Amino acid sequence: MQVPVKDILVKKRIRKDMGDLQALADSMKRIGQISPIVITGKNVLLSGGRRLAAAKLLGWRSINAVIADLQEDVYKLEFEIEENTQRRDFTPEELSQAQKRLYRLKNPGFFRRIWAAIVRFFRRLFRL
Repeated sequence: MQVPVKDILVKKRIRKDMGDLQALADSMKRIGQISPIVITGKNVLLSGGRRLAAAKLLGWRSINAVIADLQEDVYKLEFEIEENTQRRDFTPEELSQAQKRLYRLKNPGFFRRIWAAIVRFFRRLFRL
């Protein structure tokens, strides 16, 4: 659901250093918001502080959010900790492979472009 950015309350958070928000904002501008932020029923932020800050930097009026029904402070803190620790960045090898695949997809070779043109032609011809 879309929630007005101005209505989201940010209370005491563990993360103090937001890091490079410009890179995240550029990504959100280019691709969009990949993951929703998480808020309570009273619009208190539980996770997604960097995404919220980047949305504010972009001047977004609303942001995609989901509501988690957590009443006790201990569960709210556990949620914030888990959201920030239970993830894993790509290894350098994985990132290198991903960048190579992306380059090939964005810059197809001559034969791949010819094949794509043939496929488009037949799709149009047979209205597929």
